[in-house]
Amino acid sequence: MPTRTRFATLAATAVIAALALAGCSSSNDDLSRQYGSGTTQNYISGTGAVTEVAVDERADPVDFTTKDTNGDTVSAKALRGKVVVLNFWYAGCPPCRAEAKYLNQVRDEHADDDVAFVGVNVRDEEGTAAAFERTFGVDYPTVLDARDGTVQLALSGQIAPNAVPATIVLDKQGRVAARVLGAIDGKSILDTLVTDELSGKAS
Repeated sequence: MPTRTRFATLAATAVIAALALAGCSSSNDDLSRQYGSGTTQNYISGTGAVTEVAVDERADPVDFTTKDTNGDTVSAKALRGKVVVLNFWYAGCPPCRAEAKYLNQVRDEHADDDVAFVGVNVRDEEGTAAAFERTFGVDYPTVLDARDGTVQLALSGQIAPNAVPATIVLDKQGRVAARVLGAIDGKSILDTLVTDELSGKAS
């Protein structure tokens, strides 16, 4: 699918953990410090790119139905009419921790708009995910996608979340509009992507 790629200045890079991390342990805190100091020990760097898909080049709407950690149904069809932000994360991922506050800020700024945030946890069990959410004040729905990969499979053949963290923006028709492949470093990039979709300024 043809896409238009815009490279953003991201101080934080996307990473994939090379170790099996079960949750927020002391060893994970050490990895967080490595990330904060700019080292890449135990990690593979991502591209740090923002990819936007022109309106006339967008594929069919994404379709998935799953449950969040409260047992409530999360359906792509039910979210149509809203700009949807899908954030892919897991608790032992230091840049996921670093970006959490920026995701919260953008979500709060658009609390009165037709915008929905959904966290997609790609590794953890419910208890570990819940501990992360409490620690970092994440109060939007989270789905646990590690077992069946429902959300990730729905994006196959389109712009997939090929690193963790990754953030995908769906337009109001449920189509993939943009992807941030790496940590959200500051709120401006994501806020711009969301605002452009709300206002119809996306090209």
